[in-house]
Parts: sequence; C-alpha cells; structure tokens
Amino acid sequence: MLLLIDAGNTRVKWAIVPPAAHGPHPLGQWLASGMVEHAGVRGLSEAWKGHRIDHVLISNVAGAAMREMLEAVLGLQPVPLEWFASAPQRAGLRNNYRNPAQLGCDRFASAIGAHAMYPGEPLLVATCGTATTVDAVGADGVFLGGMILPGLGLMASSLARNTAQLPEVAQHLDVSEPFADHTDAAIVSGCLSAQAGAIERALAAHARRHGAPRCILSGGAARIIAPHLAAAPTIVDNLVLIGLHHVAMSA
Repeated sequence: MLLLIDAGNTRVKWAIVPPAAHGPHPLGQWLASGMVEHAGVRGLSEAWKGHRIDHVLISNVAGAAMREMLEAVLGLQPVPLEWFASAPQRAGLRNNYRNPAQLGCDRFASAIGAHAMYPGEPLLVATCGTATTVDAVGADGVFLGGMILPGLGLMASSLARNTAQLPEVAQHLDVSEPFADHTDAAIVSGCLSAQAGAIERALAAHARRHGAPRCILSGGAARIIAPHLAAAPTIVDNLVLIGLHHVAMSA
C-alpha cells in the first residue's frame, strides 16, 4: 500500500492508498486517512501499524526536524521513502517558476492535484493555512506563478500582538458586516477583507490573461474565507494529498 504524507507548517495529514492491483482508486478517496498536530507525529506509527505499507511519498515544508521525526517513525517499519520536490515538470503540470526547485513542494503538489481534478480549465488555487498562497494554473497545465501572504490566523494574531491594547482574536468570530462595531470584529473583518481581496485581485488578473478561472480553496481557513468572496469557490480538502496521489498514479 502507498502512504501519502503532507507535513505542513502546523499539522501533518496522511492517507493510505490501496495497492494498484485493486484497480484505480479515485483521487481523494482513501482506505484510511488522518491528521495530527506536530506534537502528535511520533504516535502515528500506531495509526499505520495495521497497514502493509510498501512505499511512502512525502511533501514536507515543516523543516529538517520534521523530516527527522518522520524518518524515525517510518523507520519502525522500514519502507522506501520518496521526498516529493518541485521539478520543471511532473504529473501533467509544467512549472513556470524562474527556479522550479524554489517553488514550495506543497504548492506544486496542490497545483498538480487541482489540474488533475479539473483538466483543461484555468485555475486559481488558494490554500488558506498558516500562510495563504494564491497560485495560477493555465488551462494547458502550466503553473504560472502566485503570491504568498500571512494566513488569516497569523494576520489577526500579528495585529493583536503588535498593536497596543488590541486583543487576541478568535478565528471563529462571526463577522457578517464589513464595518464592525467592536474591536474584535473589526480585526476579523479587516483580515477577512485582506484575504478575500487578495484572492479576488488574483482572480481578476488571471481572467484578463487566460479566461475566467475556477477558484479552488483549500486549507484550514478555506470555509471561513469562502463566504466573503463575491462568487462561490470550489472547496477541496486535502489538496496536497490529492496531488501526491496523482503523482504516484502517474509514475
């Protein structure tokens, strides 16, 4: 069986794909899957114990310490490990970054997954996590480039931490009006407007050059940001894992 791992800045997500001998397995539908905070990584061996894993494909943007932790956990049942990295071209997507290897492997995997799910369409892929990344993919399968900004939680906590007497703001605070009548809501309204504004600006720029794109949202804050966009986006969970799955199927 194939184990897919997405080690992000805050959490580690994983999924297990049945053997190819069982026939093609639809993207995003797995035998088992889960998610843990970084502190829970060493306990993942228990979650994987009952599965006969013969290959592991990993996207890691959480640094060397996370790589060492995953190697230690996976070393308990030795299997070949492949550390996914951005390349000039892979799994049907061409990487137009000036230095293709510099593109974050999670962004490359997400773009691969989005293009695999919606081939032949121009796409804007916004991943709303610790950071928010907004990436453009052409209908011809070219990763055109993107933008990176602080994520919703990071933006709000930074404002609260660095501005005198502003409180820490919970992301779940409901804000339906753009002009808030108390400070907590004003912070959230401003941060949501910044996130939505960046995505909509990118959508407009992409549309001018490549035709109206499908907007895909993924990540932990996707469902918080989605209602604040002018048009309803397509929300896709676990987009990095979907991209890794497609990479493995395309090998």
